[in-house]
Amino acid sequence: MNRRTFIAQAGAALAGATFAPRFGWAEGPPDVSLEIASLDLEIAPGKLIHTVAYNGRVPGPLIRWPEGKPIVIDVLNRTTVPEIVHWHGFEIPSEMDGAAEEGSPMIPPGGQFRYIFTPRPAGFRWYHTHAFAGHDLKRGTYTGQFGCFYIKPNTDPGAYDQEIFLTLHDWNPYLAAGADSSMDAAYDDSTIDGRMLGYADPVKVREGQRVLLRVLNASASMIHWLALAGHELTVIAMDGNPVPVRASTSAIRLGPAERIDVLVTMNRPGIWILGETREQMRESGMGIVIEYANQPGKPRWIEPPETLWDYRRFARPQATIQQPDHVVPLRFESKFHGQGALATWTINGRSFPHTDDIMLKEGQRYRLQMINRSADDHPLHLHRHTFEVTSINSQPLSGLNKDVVIVPGNGKMEADFTASNPGATLFHCHNQTHMDFGFMTLLRYA
Repeated sequence: MNRRTFIAQAGAALAGATFAPRFGWAEGPPDVSLEIASLDLEIAPGKLIHTVAYNGRVPGPLIRWPEGKPIVIDVLNRTTVPEIVHWHGFEIPSEMDGAAEEGSPMIPPGGQFRYIFTPRPAGFRWYHTHAFAGHDLKRGTYTGQFGCFYIKPNTDPGAYDQEIFLTLHDWNPYLAAGADSSMDAAYDDSTIDGRMLGYADPVKVREGQRVLLRVLNASASMIHWLALAGHELTVIAMDGNPVPVRASTSAIRLGPAERIDVLVTMNRPGIWILGETREQMRESGMGIVIEYANQPGKPRWIEPPETLWDYRRFARPQATIQQPDHVVPLRFESKFHGQGALATWTINGRSFPHTDDIMLKEGQRYRLQMINRSADDHPLHLHRHTFEVTSINSQPLSGLNKDVVIVPGNGKMEADFTASNPGATLFHCHNQTHMDFGFMTLLRYA
């Protein structure tokens, strides 16, 4: 049984159930409505992408909501296949999280579901489909089903003049051979906020402004490097959580599903490109123009200095790390099935849904010891919890709280979390192909 069969059986078991008594109910109109439907997205003049999106746009609507205030969201599925919406980075009940593997219901074609939860914790979260894609590269996170969700903290110092949300995505996927001759997704086109470089309205700024960029990598599988020509970027938060050490960098790296908040002081008047550091990716569309007021000319790109991305720059290197109650070894490997075939992925030698569940006791601290025995970098995501990265290749760090972390190829990383949100909890690689072909497991509370 593979992930597709697992989800189909879970959906069949839930079909016809009355969700109101189990999941709670709220009378009256929703606070937010999302409609899942087909869309012809024009990413450049005359260049259409046939996809699926929320409310007829890519990205979907930005949702801003106060921390701790309940929200009611109605989702209507106007497609011909079951769908689901995952609320990424939220500490909410399993039934509302939007993952069929945890018990959240799939929304049938023509059906509607009401999500009711209290958004927390504060910070930059997002929402996206959690549907199976497999060999169908027009489903799942290959589509335009994603949007930003900002949970407003009770107090926000607001030390910036302008706030801009940007979403990265890759389009027209196809299967291409990787380093080991197995297949993975590659892409023809890329966009920021649904438009290719040169075809979106420029971001307009003024000299002296402090601009806060909140950037989401909504790609199904690509890691992206971004730089703003001629400017330094000061990282202040990762995955919506403030970093212990604010540090400046010439370029940032974002794995699929990672978010980053960076402050930029606009101190170099001109017309510049915020874009991928790799020329081929910029030529594929990954970029947007940043335009100072009253500046003539064409957008310019300046190659940033070579940047070594290291999470430890933004963490406390020598602080005392709380010792866990339990250590959970997790070994990641791939199984090669021949040239031109997709590999399957295993955790401790097993592929989902045959992986061994990880049992938790509420209130105890767990250390996920992630051992990557493949050459691929993997963006690992834990649902419904925030974790603290505690070591990278045996070098300790503390204070860096995330919900997605890139475990480097042939590397080792440790992350600690407290079992504080009872319910089924999914752990998986956020590369859609890897997830669909076995790279996930469930954590369950005793």
